[in-house]
Amino acid sequence: MNYRKDPLVNNEYYHIFSRSIAKFIVFNDAEDYSRLIELIKLYRNKDFYYKYSAFKKLNISYQKDIIDSLSNRRLVEIVAYCVMPTHIHLILKQIEDDGISKFMSKVLNSYTRYFNTRHHRKGPLWEGHFRNVRVKVDEQLLHLTRYIHLNTTSAGLVKNPLDWQYSSLPEFLEETESKICSFTGLIDMKPIKYRKFVFDQKDYQRSLSIIKSHLIDNYSC
Repeated sequence: MNYRKDPLVNNEYYHIFSRSIAKFIVFNDAEDYSRLIELIKLYRNKDFYYKYSAFKKLNISYQKDIIDSLSNRRLVEIVAYCVMPTHIHLILKQIEDDGISKFMSKVLNSYTRYFNTRHHRKGPLWEGHFRNVRVKVDEQLLHLTRYIHLNTTSAGLVKNPLDWQYSSLPEFLEETESKICSFTGLIDMKPIKYRKFVFDQKDYQRSLSIIKSHLIDNYSC
């Protein structure tokens, strides 16, 4: 049984964090990252019942018909995300009962099957259950999106967070046609103002991350 001290409640927002076993690198190249993001996009839908491997074997036209036929019923809404070499950050709103748990189970299990097949590996990939922290106030949500979008610079992967292709920052700045996230009405900032909000904090968050690494049990990057 997937018991949690703090139950996941419908219509509440959560910071979700999942890390690989022993910080094993589970995203090695663009194919790996893109696969995870596609899984996030599809499995948020309550009515998507396909195994991803079977879905991808269908012709492109049929895949499109399936996607177009999906209702707007969701297990979760994606607010923001960042996929890192060893872990995943998400901000999710739970829509259906057990929606976050069902969504995360589908995404992580599907990715594990894909990764193990592609890289000729066996066994589990993720470190226990995903972690969750409820976002209690709107201001906390705003700052959490910034924290997630700056995670790659804090980890020293890139100097400019926009150079990292596998986060939702381009969506927030309206610099991509891809639309996965739902944050309208939550983030009351125009893209130019949000850009300043994020980039002005870049160097400070990096120094803060170094300090936190000595105080927290490696929860973040």
